[in-house]
Amino acid sequence: MSTQNSQNEINVGVDTGKYQLDIYLRPLGIDFTVSNDEKGIQKALQTIKKYTPTRIIIEATGRLHHLFIAACGKAKLPFSVINPASIRKFAEAIGQFAKTDKLDAQLIAHYGEAVKPELSRLKPANIQKMSDFLARRRQLVGMQTMEKNRLKGLPKSLSCFIKPVLNTLKNQIAKLDKKLLKLISQCDEYKTKKAILNSVPGIGNIITFSLLSDMPELGRISNKEAAALIGVAPMNRDSGLYQGQRKIRGGRASIRSVMFMGMMSAIRFNPVIKVTYERLLAAGKAKKVALIACIRKMIVILNSMVKSGIHWDNNFAKN
Repeated sequence: MSTQNSQNEINVGVDTGKYQLDIYLRPLGIDFTVSNDEKGIQKALQTIKKYTPTRIIIEATGRLHHLFIAACGKAKLPFSVINPASIRKFAEAIGQFAKTDKLDAQLIAHYGEAVKPELSRLKPANIQKMSDFLARRRQLVGMQTMEKNRLKGLPKSLSCFIKPVLNTLKNQIAKLDKKLLKLISQCDEYKTKKAILNSVPGIGNIITFSLLSDMPELGRISNKEAAALIGVAPMNRDSGLYQGQRKIRGGRASIRSVMFMGMMSAIRFNPVIKVTYERLLAAGKAKKVALIACIRKMIVILNSMVKSGIHWDNNFAKN
């Protein structure tokens, strides 16, 4: 794009906090802060609309950005949800190390102008509900695990007080699973994706729910970007003759943790992942390192399958 066109663009950077949003309009130099609630967001969008923004750029920050992008979608404003790791790399590239909420908003707007990221699509209303249901499911599973641990550690005379709680939690989790399946059945796009994902040995409903809800980019990005998005792409730590150990960092932890647990099943039942895991162990890799490598291979396979619209095939997965 020409410099003249870039100058005509209005990029809005939004730094998201739990209680407030810091907003910067580049190149106009306009900045302001609003509360991160419906009232504050509506006030922000009224101001932003006046300047016909080219794109509004916001980092994916857990659930803190959901209310804002939902409002942008409803107002038909162009927005782009960015992996925070991309913003950090951009800051390093331009030598910006100072950090405040206002400076971060300026940095995000600058990133939008320089990189021109693709616009994001608002999740269908059902998929937003799915995200909410999954958050509650994780809470219930956490409580279930704690109660199971108590059942093992406390005297048997107390089991009558713990087992009813476990039964209640089990029933609540089952109800949520039914609601999640019903939501997917009401959206043709996600019903198709679910069928593709579930065709993979070792990929159950929980991983599928998490990918559909928290990684809507699946199938629309490169394999390298998919691995980076969930934080399983090894990062170089080299300088001159020094070669540091490659480590993973950043990404969407909620997906990574779900996939980590899913690999316990995949290394038993998925022929491609099983071979990969055993080969890495034979080469002397630690079990955790091997599991992370298997997650990376799996997300690459899943991304390619969704992109191509094909179901599981051992030969395809080996490529």
